[in-house]
Amino acid sequence: MAILANKDTKVIVQGITGGQGSFHTRLMIDYGTQVVGGVVPGKGGEWFDNDIPVFDTVADAVNATGATTTMVIVPPPFAPDGVIEAVDAGLELIVCLTEHIPVKEMMKVYHYVQRSGKSRLLGPNCPGLLVPGQMKIGFIPDMIAKPGNVGVVSKSGTLTYEVGFALKNYGMGQSTIVGIGGDPVIGTSFVDILQMYESDPETEKVVLLGEIGGNAEILAADFIKNNMTKPVAAFIAGQSAPPGKRMGHAGAIVEGGEGTAEEKIAALEDAGVRVAKNPEEIPALLAK
Repeated sequence: MAILANKDTKVIVQGITGGQGSFHTRLMIDYGTQVVGGVVPGKGGEWFDNDIPVFDTVADAVNATGATTTMVIVPPPFAPDGVIEAVDAGLELIVCLTEHIPVKEMMKVYHYVQRSGKSRLLGPNCPGLLVPGQMKIGFIPDMIAKPGNVGVVSKSGTLTYEVGFALKNYGMGQSTIVGIGGDPVIGTSFVDILQMYESDPETEKVVLLGEIGGNAEILAADFIKNNMTKPVAAFIAGQSAPPGKRMGHAGAIVEGGEGTAEEKIAALEDAGVRVAKNPEEIPALLAK
């Protein structure tokens, strides 16, 4: 049983006719995702690839298709309103791939999503999720995965691909692969996904891929220590990053001595997590 979505999930795409939107939508469909509609204001009534209806609003798309999930892949100035529109339409899962959204705007969106009591936001600035052998939302390449019992949760898209491929080559498949995004304000945390994996009967082991900056990994370590029964392996990126310099993601910055790789590794190890020195070590750590 996958978390967040599965082969029966009906998905719409906000920005389906854009260059990136159309490209990744086709890859999602090829992998088995049920893309039932798209949303592009002003293009309602058109068809995507002569097969998928395009609507002017998210509400129209949901009412016509019964979709429960959306992928937001629109330019940064329009993404916050796109997420809010998806919340107002009652969608359960909103996967926002868009990067470079200002933190101030995301703070408003985050609280709007939380107040809804129904919608869950994954991202922004995330690669999405992949359920091996069933479906995917976003741009995680399907060749890195195969069905199995390892749940993966990551801030980094690139690390996700590297570790997924290493697991596959080691003979380990994945139940679900989830990219939560590396911005300072995101809709779904490590702890949220860890709770889902702990409750998922088909996930037997978990991989957590973090990075410097913030305290998300510290909170995850506390949750693992007090609540998880399943083995966890982890890797923290940015161990050689100089203080005060942002590395990669907007949230990957060590300031005031907080958010260092060292403190995160120490917290995870104290929680019984096996922490890898490099991503390629993770399959062997899980196999022990």
